[in-house]
Amino acid sequence: MTKHRICVIIPILNEAGTIGPIVEAIRAKNIDVLIIDDGSTDNSGSIAQQKGAVVIRHESKKGKGFSLRDGFAYAIQKAYKGVITMDGDGQHDVENIDHFMQHPKRQEDCLINGNRMNCVHNMPWLRRVTNRFMSLLISLFAKQKIADTQCGFKYISCRILRDIHLKSNDFEIETEVLMKAAKKGYRIYSMDIKTIYGDENSKIHPLKDTLRFISYFSKEIFS
Repeated sequence: MTKHRICVIIPILNEAGTIGPIVEAIRAKNIDVLIIDDGSTDNSGSIAQQKGAVVIRHESKKGKGFSLRDGFAYAIQKAYKGVITMDGDGQHDVENIDHFMQHPKRQEDCLINGNRMNCVHNMPWLRRVTNRFMSLLISLFAKQKIADTQCGFKYISCRILRDIHLKSNDFEIETEVLMKAAKKGYRIYSMDIKTIYGDENSKIHPLKDTLRFISYFSKEIFS
């Protein structure tokens, strides 16, 4: 085991149509993959396992945040240097993993956040507006510019994960990681990534999840 060994963590829910090629492409890079199967009713987890991933399965849906917290605990227990989180619906380009690995700051205890906002012509307009709003608020709180706070494609040092106590069960996990890392004084860098928008339906509900974000953000500010 090398000190720079990482693990890619992917929470999934019914991604049988996309997860196989994603895992296969990551494993071809000789990188470990951990799948958190969050109560899928198709054979997503089995496909991922056949392609070489370690799979943790939830018998019922727990939420993205709960799934990522399970994945972070696994990475810490297995003594990984850091993790890369990404989605299993095919929107994140596996080739960007190489960019995270080659980022000049990766050897530090830092967080490298994917940034989709320099190429938004294919991003749904409502997601674009809410993301810019959320990113502005979080950047002000963090006292450092974070261009795309709702991006799920990021590198996180396991030292950071050991140093922050995460509680979120749903999509506000993206906000919680950034705010708690910033509060502890860690530097957050942005890295442009390519995002592939197809016919998939987003699991993010614009109104419900924006309200959840505002609720969490308010609590974190006054905690």
